[in-house]
Amino acid sequence: MEKINSTLLTEFILTGIPYPLKLRTFLFTFFLLIYILTQLGNLLILITVWVDVQLHARPMYIFLGVLSIIDMGISTIIVPRLIMSFTLGSKSISFGGCVAQLYFYHFLGSTQCFLYTLMALDRYLAICRPLHYPVLMNAKLSILLVAGAWVAGSIHGALQAILTFRLPYCGPNQVDYFFCDIPAVLRLACADTTVNELVTFVDIGVVVASCFSLILLSYIQIIRAILRIRTADGRRRAFSTCGAHVTVVTVYYVPCAFIYLRPETNSPLDGAATLFPTAITPFLNPLIYTLRNQEVKLALRRMIGSPETKNEF
Repeated sequence: MEKINSTLLTEFILTGIPYPLKLRTFLFTFFLLIYILTQLGNLLILITVWVDVQLHARPMYIFLGVLSIIDMGISTIIVPRLIMSFTLGSKSISFGGCVAQLYFYHFLGSTQCFLYTLMALDRYLAICRPLHYPVLMNAKLSILLVAGAWVAGSIHGALQAILTFRLPYCGPNQVDYFFCDIPAVLRLACADTTVNELVTFVDIGVVVASCFSLILLSYIQIIRAILRIRTADGRRRAFSTCGAHVTVVTVYYVPCAFIYLRPETNSPLDGAATLFPTAITPFLNPLIYTLRNQEVKLALRRMIGSPETKNEF
C-alpha cells in the first residue's frame, strides 16, 4: 500500500513563509520589485561586461558576468514562487517541478560557491603576484575554470536531487517552506532520512567549508600584501578592489552555513535566512559591484556615452 500511495503523489503544496495578512500586498509588491530590479541590474552588468572591450577579456569581469547569469537564474527559480505565496492563487507545484527546482537551486548555488572561490583566487594573483598575473590567469584559463565550476555544480545538484527524491513520498504533501529545498522536502518522506541528512551535511559541508577556507586563505595573503603597500592611496585602491567580493561572500556564506550546517530544526528563522542567498544577494550583487567598482562605473559611463568619460581618454 505504501508503494501505491507514493506513486500517486503528483504534487506538493508550498506553504510559503509566515507573514501577517495585512502585509500581503506590501510583501507581494516588495518581492516583485526585488525580482524585476534583480533581473535588470544583473542584465545591465552582463551587457556592460560583454560590450566594453576593456572588461570582457579580463578574468575578473568574465567571472562577474557569469555571476550575473547565476544570480538571474537563482532569482528566477525561487522568487516567482515566493511572490505567488502572497496571492490567493494555487500554491501547488508538480512533483517534477519540485525535483527541477531543488536540482537547479543546488546546481546554481554550488556553482556560485565555486565561482566566489575563483574570484578570490583571481584577486590573490592580481595583488600578490602582479608580475606573473597575465601568465597565471588569462581569459582562456578563466573560461576553462568557469566551465569546470559549471560541471562540478551540475554534479552536486544532481547528487542532491537524486538522493532526495529516491525516497518514497506518500503524504502529506505540504512543504513547510517557500520552495522545494532539501530539509523541508525530507520531512515529508515516508522512510528513514538519516543517510540523506548525513550525506547532505557532508556534501554541502565539504563544498562550503572548502570554498570558504580557500577564500579565507586567499584574503589573508591579500591583506598581508596590501599592508606592505607603502602609499595610503595604493592601499585604499587595493582594499576597494576586494571590498565588493568580501561583502558578497559574507552575505552569501553566513546564511548558507546557518541553514545547512547545523542540527535539523524547523525554525521560522530558516525561511528568513534563505531569503538572503535566494532573493537578497542576487539583488545586492549589481549594486555592490557597481557602487564599489570604479572600472564598472567607468564602463557604464562609456556605454551610455557620458561626455565626462570620453574626456578621460
